[in-house]
Amino acid sequence: MIVLKNGTISVCKEIEGSAEAVWDIITDTHLWTTWGPSLVDVDCPDRHIEYGSMGRVKTLFFWLPFRIITFRELDFWNWRIGPIEATGHTLIQTGKNSCRLCFDMPWWAAPYILICWRALSNIAKIVIQKQ
Repeated sequence: MIVLKNGTISVCKEIEGSAEAVWDIITDTHLWTTWGPSLVDVDCPDRHIEYGSMGRVKTLFFWLPFRIITFRELDFWNWRIGPIEATGHTLIQTGKNSCRLCFDMPWWAAPYILICWRALSNIAKIVIQKQ
């Protein structure tokens, strides 16, 4: 599902798995390269991010610094990569063992929708494997 609201695009997927399991996956820096198709490596002293966590991510060609700028447990986190406020990660529990995960981005990042959709699918697969 893709939603456009107030200049922001949200790419969302219903996932069969607990919100806690999905949250653990999206906040675990050791798993980011497993589900994030645009990441090759992650360097962060925190295994699980929290507000203010800092590190760097490697894309196909270069390293970029990041900082977690908003963090609400089991709800939402977003980050700044270099000087740019990047993807937001919104988690909504929809049932006892289901949730909706959305990646939020500014309208000008619309080409990133395909990468986000792939990441959401990868996360759903990881949740199934961990069950």
